[in-house]
Amino acid sequence: MITIASIVEGHGEVAALPLLLRRIAAQVAAGSVVHAPQPFRVRRQNFLKPGEIERSVEFVANRSGVDGRILILLDANSDCPKTLAAEITERARQARGDRAIQVVLAKVEYEAWFLAAAESVADHRGIKPDIISPPEPEGIQDAKGWISKRMDPGRSYSPSTDQPALTAVFDMDLARKRAPSFDKLYRAVESMLGIDGDGWASPAGNLRPTARIGPIPRDRP
Repeated sequence: MITIASIVEGHGEVAALPLLLRRIAAQVAAGSVVHAPQPFRVRRQNFLKPGEIERSVEFVANRSGVDGRILILLDANSDCPKTLAAEITERARQARGDRAIQVVLAKVEYEAWFLAAAESVADHRGIKPDIISPPEPEGIQDAKGWISKRMDPGRSYSPSTDQPALTAVFDMDLARKRAPSFDKLYRAVESMLGIDGDGWASPAGNLRPTARIGPIPRDRP
């Protein structure tokens, strides 16, 4: 069994991320047993302070077994995902260099991944049946608001209930094509599961980062 412990910042991700990890695992490593415990939720402004990333990583490492993997998932918001992810990765690996650690920043936020696969969440959770994905889903600054405006009258998007429900049904292949940050998450999970870019498993328990392919082609210019 592989344990993937995680650190998140949103209430919605606490319920949604373990479900998403299991969905990805079922797709890339069918038959594998993946344990995704409840994520450790942090406050972003505190998490980035000196010593807090290290403390959080140490905490989840200690509760994830001797070789549990660690995933840190945050919303990029207005930050550059590449720059901030590199900073967090360096600090996290300095804290626990013995663990396989992946850091992913959703651009701009987790819900942008639903926008990237909007057609697949249509007619779910009060979302109108005729919605289509915007041209640049990761360029939308308020993805939650975008979804709310396309829900039935009287309904608005609720991260605590709608995020896990939509995580269960959104088309991950569409999201990978249209949202590069989701493709990064998908490949990060592959790496933690010991799956290389061609779908081959590396030896069990090998914490060495596996070979990874680049983002799959996007279907939009």
